[in-house]
Amino acid sequence: MLNVGLTGGIACGKSTVAGMLVKKGAYLIDFDELAHKVQEQGKPAWQRVVDLFGKEILGRDGTIDRIKLGNIVFTDKKKLTELNKTVHPFVYQEWDAQLQKISKEDLHAIVLSDIPLLFEGRKHHLFDLTMLVLIEPEEQIRRLMTRNHISREEAQNRLKSQMPIKEKIALADIVIDNTGSFSETEKIVNKTWRKLLQLEKTKKLN
Repeated sequence: MLNVGLTGGIACGKSTVAGMLVKKGAYLIDFDELAHKVQEQGKPAWQRVVDLFGKEILGRDGTIDRIKLGNIVFTDKKKLTELNKTVHPFVYQEWDAQLQKISKEDLHAIVLSDIPLLFEGRKHHLFDLTMLVLIEPEEQIRRLMTRNHISREEAQNRLKSQMPIKEKIALADIVIDNTGSFSETEKIVNKTWRKLLQLEKTKKLN
């Protein structure tokens, strides 16, 4: 099994790249989905987050309102760090369980773990290799404004909450530039997939 940490800046098209690789046979573990799962009402992480930020972050149905919570943590790095420290242990427990399940079902699986804060959380040592999807920061801001219907200032604050993309490039084993067209990205992904297959075989022989 090849264990790949997949990351990228906000609105870089990481999900698009992940989708292309899944179609080729990769398994995907989405850390955003895991974070939502462990913060469901009644789960231990839910209570910890409510204790940390107060009931003001809850919607009428008692679930955590992601927009309210985001407005708090994306304008305050200290609070974002506190949130991550609170939630991440539960997320990684769930991740490990899913990883073990996949490894039992497919010994030669190529597993992508989609982790937005892979390098910020200093978790890249948990993987055989890391993959970074990127676009230019100005394009990130434009896409984020369009996708999330937020102001330029809000988009910039979200970018500032992450490690600068140049620092991530230095840490990544594979870099996928998603600046071009869909077909151009597909060509890069096809080449990357062949490389991942070869790496899995090499690891198996070692």
